[in-house]
Amino acid sequence: MKNQVRAYYEEAKWLQVQQAPTMEEYMPIFSEPKIVRASAIVCRLMDDMVSHKFEQRRGHVASAVECYMKQHGASEQETHNEFNKQVRDAWKDINEECLIPTAVPMPILMRVLNLARVIDV
Repeated sequence: MKNQVRAYYEEAKWLQVQQAPTMEEYMPIFSEPKIVRASAIVCRLMDDMVSHKFEQRRGHVASAVECYMKQHGASEQETHNEFNKQVRDAWKDINEECLIPTAVPMPILMRVLNLARVIDV
């Protein structure tokens, strides 16, 4: 939750100065376990693909879609294709983490999995 609040605070600062961050700034490399990183990718990219047009109409900070398009000179469709690939790869990581026995109890893994499931729907 603290990381989420920090991310929202960064977005508010970018909006205040009218700055479009790079993808590296928007999606920093996480040091959390693989399943948490993968869940964050699913949640962030899926949310941004669905909501970026609405958020731009209301003057929201740039989403991952706009950041990627600007940084890579990609079209909206190319950006969606790339993000869908990243989401598919993230789901593979989530599945792998749930199938391979770890020191993390399965009820905790299920909470991370369920969060990604809700966002994906």
